[in-house]
Amino acid sequence: MTAEAGFARITVSDNGIGFDEQYASKIFETFARLHSADRFEGTGLGLALCKKIVDRHGGTITARSSAKAGADFIITLPLKTE
Repeated sequence: MTAEAGFARITVSDNGIGFDEQYASKIFETFARLHSADRFEGTGLGLALCKKIVDRHGGTITARSSAKAGADFIITLPLKTE
């Protein structure tokens, strides 16, 4: 976690299946899946819920990845709210 100009940045990295970055905004949509349910588990709710929580706290969440190389999820939150 790092602090920059009144914000905290948290980066979470995984070593999962990754994704093509052209779908980076889609993965935060409710029930969005990039792969069929028979290939990988999941409901498509996890990242959508994370985005909703971060949005409600006045922050942002983004993702970086490449296929088969894991992903980085970058959360930026304000240190103080009004």
